[in-house]
Amino acid sequence: TGRHYRLPTDVDYAAVRKAQLRLGGILDDWEQGGKQGLCPVPDEPLPPIGTLGFRVQRYGMMQWGDLFTARQKVALNSLVRLVEEDDQRRSELRRALAIVPSKLSDRCDALVPWSPLVECPTHYLTGNAMPMSWDFAESSVVSSSSGSVDQMIENVGRNIEATGIDGIRTGLVQQADATDHPLPSEGADVWFTDPPYYDAVPYADLADFFLVWLKRIQDLGNPSGSKEGSLSPKEVEIVQDESKLFDGAVKDRTFFESAMERAFAEGRRSLRAAGVGSVVFAHKTTEGWEALLSGLILGGWTIRASWPIATERYSRLRARDSAALATSVHLICRPRPEDAPIGEWADVLRELPKRVSDWMRRLQGEGVRGADLVFACVGPALEIYSRYRAVETVDGREVALAEYLERVWEVVGRTALQEVLGTASPGADAPLEGALEEDARLTALFLWTLQSTETSDDEPDEEAVARTAAKGFSLPFDVVRRFSQPMGIDLDTWTGRIVAQAKGAVRLLPVAERAQALFGEDGAASAADWIESDANPERQLSLFPDGERAPRRPRARSILNNDAELQTQGATTLDRLHAAMLLQASGHAGALRALIHAEQERGPTFLRLANALTALYPTGSQEKRLLDAMLLAVPK
Repeated sequence: TGRHYRLPTDVDYAAVRKAQLRLGGILDDWEQGGKQGLCPVPDEPLPPIGTLGFRVQRYGMMQWGDLFTARQKVALNSLVRLVEEDDQRRSELRRALAIVPSKLSDRCDALVPWSPLVECPTHYLTGNAMPMSWDFAESSVVSSSSGSVDQMIENVGRNIEATGIDGIRTGLVQQADATDHPLPSEGADVWFTDPPYYDAVPYADLADFFLVWLKRIQDLGNPSGSKEGSLSPKEVEIVQDESKLFDGAVKDRTFFESAMERAFAEGRRSLRAAGVGSVVFAHKTTEGWEALLSGLILGGWTIRASWPIATERYSRLRARDSAALATSVHLICRPRPEDAPIGEWADVLRELPKRVSDWMRRLQGEGVRGADLVFACVGPALEIYSRYRAVETVDGREVALAEYLERVWEVVGRTALQEVLGTASPGADAPLEGALEEDARLTALFLWTLQSTETSDDEPDEEAVARTAAKGFSLPFDVVRRFSQPMGIDLDTWTGRIVAQAKGAVRLLPVAERAQALFGEDGAASAADWIESDANPERQLSLFPDGERAPRRPRARSILNNDAELQTQGATTLDRLHAAMLLQASGHAGALRALIHAEQERGPTFLRLANALTALYPTGSQEKRLLDAMLLAVPK
């Protein structure tokens, strides 16, 4: 091909055979030499089946060398040997050159995908796992294109140059256990960490992808040549991975939380009394947040503030179909004094709402939205609690962090609802959130949590948003539960009607999926005929078919009824709004005008909810387009 890339359908079988013979010769030489040192081709075992994030073992890839073709193995082995045998260069330069084959392995393996956008092989390890790939793109390592040795050397050199060190040592880097590191007590002014998130990333296992090649250069850490020495240590790593053991026990959630507490306490020990701690966190579940905050507080820290900093590209949010944070939240901490007082529960609760409200308005003024804003409010809220060595009720009971966090999530949810719905229609007197049923509150909070922090670049792809919206936006169940439960919203009640639950996620049903539930099998056309022909447009609207209660009535005609027996299951404001959106979508302008007129006669709630939701739905979604078009039909 013109750019020195080879796709699986374009195979030079003679070259493949030549590489296989060359690889066989390399292995024969190693065996005849008494198998001194490590095998030229990584023969260390991959993690066992079931290891977090690894999927390739079930397809026959059981050793690290199985991830590479014969041609790739020969190329990488040749580079390793050239770096290892180069005795003419300074040690620092050899170490820099040693990064080249390690870095190249990420673009020179049998799982590298092809990027049609830029027409070149991309990285294999683009995420935090090792998935299976059914085809791959093979680069030519001796070309000047992406995935070549030239490119790797240029990239390594550019990064070294960017440090600006130029041979001057400005700091000391040392590897140590986070729960027992070598810093002296009160010897640091700043303690900064980006901790692991439960079972989110198998850090050590993924590191072995690079280490198996890097450590085949003899003077870079494995002079014994043992296979065990060529893999990263796993036992003390602070991750939740039940395929591994620590001191004979499974590395479960208890292990993770206990180790995190020890690590935070060790950081507290090393920091001066006037020092500052900063903890980066971007986990998308409240469970992960609770473990982090618990470890910080038990480790002797006071959480003073939190601020979201954009560290993730918009494209990583999968077009807003998940609750992945658009930012990393930085928690700013101070060492808690040993003589910190005991706080009173009533005082803490009294201060909480104002602190959350003030911080939420500040964050919104900075363009922070949704899940980013929810979790960024945790820092100021936790400062009230963590400034004390303990918080107690009037009868002396100590209030656990989990109990306080329940109140925090409740206050954040209520404040968010007031911010979102209370300002939807400035001319209205009563707060909108108090006039709405559960389904509207659930929908508003769901969409608000889904929003992402605004950034100046990497704008959202409206087409991608539209595709995602057609399937229904999703949030993790834990996130939805945290903002709905304190608000008195029963998710099970609305499952199948407003949302769907599956595989630990909650999906907001697209309006199009609600057509049959709202209009029955007769559809919007029959409902439109009934609305337009009805002589009493002011009667109570109910959108649910009454089924067996009035079998002779056409199902579509139940769009307008005033039956007392149906009031218990009558349509909500959100149901009637969805019906209007479906009438808009199907082009029934007359019925839409009649429905809007009836709602205006009923009161302002319908239009205020419509205005609130159109501000919440992502640009590009069908729901937003329908709401905007429907609102244009409202008489001024």
